[in-house]
Amino acid sequence: MLHQIDLSRTDLNLLVLFDCVLREGNVGRAASALNLSPSAVSHGLGRLRRLLNDPVFLRTPRGVVPTDRALELAPRIADILQGVRQVLDGAAPFMPATSTRRFRIGVGDAFLCTSGPTLAARLASNAPAVGLAVLHIVPSFRQSLTEGPWDHVLAMLESRELDMAVLPWLTSPARFVARPVPASEDRLIAATRADHPYARDPSLDSYCRARHLVVSIRGDPVAATDEILAGLGRQRSVTMTAPNFSSALFLAAQSDLVVSLPQSLVAAHGARFGLVGTPLPFEVAPSNIVAVTTRAALQDTGVAWLVDLVSGALSKDPAA
Repeated sequence: MLHQIDLSRTDLNLLVLFDCVLREGNVGRAASALNLSPSAVSHGLGRLRRLLNDPVFLRTPRGVVPTDRALELAPRIADILQGVRQVLDGAAPFMPATSTRRFRIGVGDAFLCTSGPTLAARLASNAPAVGLAVLHIVPSFRQSLTEGPWDHVLAMLESRELDMAVLPWLTSPARFVARPVPASEDRLIAATRADHPYARDPSLDSYCRARHLVVSIRGDPVAATDEILAGLGRQRSVTMTAPNFSSALFLAAQSDLVVSLPQSLVAAHGARFGLVGTPLPFEVAPSNIVAVTTRAALQDTGVAWLVDLVSGALSKDPAA
């Protein structure tokens, strides 16, 4: 059997000491941060050196600097301490009204434009001290046929880099929970200036004659809409692309371009840009949104509350 360290004889507080001295770069400041005396910190560093068989920190006129071995261990020790903090956070009952936890969620810009204000209001009302870091997520450029467009986001959920994500409906492994969002069905419509020829004559001929803007992360001037048109023996002219929905609103308002946008986005912000939404001259399948997290994370009462909060913000029911 391989030799294993007996953790019962190891003071794991030495890892906290290591993390603090590394951050402060000074024994005195670390002692103050830990509410210890400088001699206690120095004694702890001695024990840490014997445990790791390395000097760990070297003295300089301005404080201490980590050794190469310490720099190698630093991210691993930080991960261990973060894991312990998450365990202890999960053990304490989550009280939204008084909690100061900070969550991380991944969403697209359409969510921020349509449901972000509602989410912010509900957060302020239900959990005024809770922090919410919102990351903009986009589908990946596939590197292989087996790679899904949202696999990188699922990996972020598993590593707890994200607590949850708002994604298009997808089939995910059993270790994930994809909760359908009530009333999240959304359709694409054509957004244009009110005086645009297509708004006055929303026919297939008028649509194909128009100049179009496509929302595309990688700049591809082709979308699912073009496949539908090809099936009808028609095509359109895509003269410009935009990287996200919010910039597409600005561009459509100041040009003669037609852009297909989610109906909810046009309903929420079209009027302020002078845009109107007109049905497309062919059938397009609606999209659905899901709130995704891991089954393990959902055992955390704080994450479970967060999923409910975000699902409520997406719901069209104002009482949600």
